[in-house]
Amino acid sequence: MRTDPEASDAELLRAYAAGDLSAAAPLARRHAPRLLSVARRMLGDPAEAEDVTQEALLRLWRIAPDWDPERAAVSTWLYRVASNLCIDRLRRRRPTEPLEAANMPVAPGGGPQERLQDAQRRDALEQALARLPERQRLAVILRHIEELPNPDIAEAMGIGVDAVESLTARGRRALGRILSARKEALGYDGE
Repeated sequence: MRTDPEASDAELLRAYAAGDLSAAAPLARRHAPRLLSVARRMLGDPAEAEDVTQEALLRLWRIAPDWDPERAAVSTWLYRVASNLCIDRLRRRRPTEPLEAANMPVAPGGGPQERLQDAQRRDALEQALARLPERQRLAVILRHIEELPNPDIAEAMGIGVDAVESLTARGRRALGRILSARKEALGYDGE
């Protein structure tokens, strides 16, 4: 039996639980890229980010038979698992171990100067994000980079919407303070 790849997440997960292994691929294609993006930004290590993404998906396959679509959306559940896995890995690191900047592709367009400045801005943002406390970093990434709504972030992080708003506000202020000294060097002197 082959499941319709356009089926909802809950339908695909039910099909997988019922033995249709082909239902796993559309779910992975839907969710792995965003999970990988969040994990890369949280961990700063592409290999670790891939491990986290795979582990989150494996956990989804394991709980498929017991999945209750009324409790959470598949996407929100995956963000929560991936976030927790990232935080666990960060806590196991030695405090002096620096987070590497994520290898992000340079956006097409513009000349060499614009591409260089864009790369410097991305690097500065990644470095500044790495300096935020884990929960602020996660909230800022989910809200402002992944563009999730606050209720989904709250569910993914296991906190209230007010706490999400507080974490993102504190994170934005901290990023502003961290990046303010580099404003001119990053080409924001007139902005």
